[in-house]
Amino acid sequence: MKPLVIRSAVVAALGGLIFGFDTAVISGAEEQIQHVFALSDAKLGFTVTTALIGTIVGALTAGRPADRYGRKKVLYAIGIFYVLGAVGSALATNVETLMAFRFLGGLGVGAASVCAPIYTAEVAPAAHRGRLVGLVQFNIVLGILLAYASNAVVRALADGEHAWRWMLGVMVLPAVVFLLLLPTVPETPRWLATAGRWDEASATCNRLCSTPQEADFEMAEIRASLAAAENAPSVPFFTPGHRKVILLAIAIAFFNQMSGINAILYYAPRVMQQAGASTSAAYWMSVAVGAMNLVATMAALTVIDKIGRRRLMIVGSIGYLISLGFLAGVMFYYEDARGGAFTTTSSVLVLAGLMVFIAAHAFGQGSVIWVFISEIFPNRIRGRGQSLGSLTHWVFAAITSFAFPPIIGAFGGGVAFSIFFIAMLGQLAWVLKVMPETKGVPLEEMEAKLGLTHEPGGPLTARGH
Repeated sequence: MKPLVIRSAVVAALGGLIFGFDTAVISGAEEQIQHVFALSDAKLGFTVTTALIGTIVGALTAGRPADRYGRKKVLYAIGIFYVLGAVGSALATNVETLMAFRFLGGLGVGAASVCAPIYTAEVAPAAHRGRLVGLVQFNIVLGILLAYASNAVVRALADGEHAWRWMLGVMVLPAVVFLLLLPTVPETPRWLATAGRWDEASATCNRLCSTPQEADFEMAEIRASLAAAENAPSVPFFTPGHRKVILLAIAIAFFNQMSGINAILYYAPRVMQQAGASTSAAYWMSVAVGAMNLVATMAALTVIDKIGRRRLMIVGSIGYLISLGFLAGVMFYYEDARGGAFTTTSSVLVLAGLMVFIAAHAFGQGSVIWVFISEIFPNRIRGRGQSLGSLTHWVFAAITSFAFPPIIGAFGGGVAFSIFFIAMLGQLAWVLKVMPETKGVPLEEMEAKLGLTHEPGGPLTARGH
């Protein structure tokens, strides 16, 4: 691979690092925010969910600008949202202002979940696409780990009433670096070709590809895929021909969040404390969970282009079932048999279960979801397809994150983890029966692989429909 390919993937993935940081940083600040602004549990839940609402809007709206104005311009907008969200949140003087800037940061997160994987997929050679798109996920989990570590350090060094401001404001540093690096990477050849800028597309291909022959082949593939759809310049999205890929994207995003991953990331310290850990120990236990997330993601990225997406999902699904079943059993035991008397032993057991859970997520869903969604949609609708998958992901992230504390409060952790366990039984069945393998398939050949064809002069249709 040429250095430009690697640099482009790394810069896009830096947007993922800020994505992960923003996702997890609230876990350290939420308790103090509740105290400083005298929030009820319901108001706190809504404040935390505000960023997710922004993420939903960002995921819903980013696809069309990415298709119309280009992947790179949307990445610039994402960086600006990150900076404004971080600075505004840190300086907020009331909860309404905090919610507004958390919403703005959430817009960036949602847009990044759409645009960063698309950008990377379109500059990466097919043989290395899984690993390079997976860099986005690697940086997401690195961002999560850095957020947990940053929260723990801030709490140790500046545990005053303004500690939460430092926790939320630190994100401005990687956001500025992201904006400064963006001018050093190109727009994607596929988008340039779609926009009719063929000379630029060809020149960019030559910069990205290892040999002139490889660049010529890629340009020929792009020309063929766009020529096949030239009679449909405004390809409709919700058509019978797209039904298969739409359902695949919705399913993988739905199962991703019904594992409970975001609910646990947002409330990790609180879960640890409820399981019997001290406040200080709970924060450092969260760092351990983040570290496991990073290690398991690194392991998955070394094999995703070798053993494929489906096998990772099977391993991850089994790991989900083992860990969620164990966590539900521990919580039921201490809630019922021990009458809610959680101890240091129970906190260690819950930590062990969460470590296995996060490893299963990182090795399976976490490493596969954005790669898979960025691969399965045809060129003309890839932006909207990624947007749909991200929208589904964040809608269910908001639902599970908002519902998690009330469910634990009303029914206990055993019931909450049991719900996630049942959902993961459904995921395992879906992976075994429905999910296709997309490893090593060039994007321009993915339609044939998934059974999608072009009718002459008409929109895409699917074989068998």
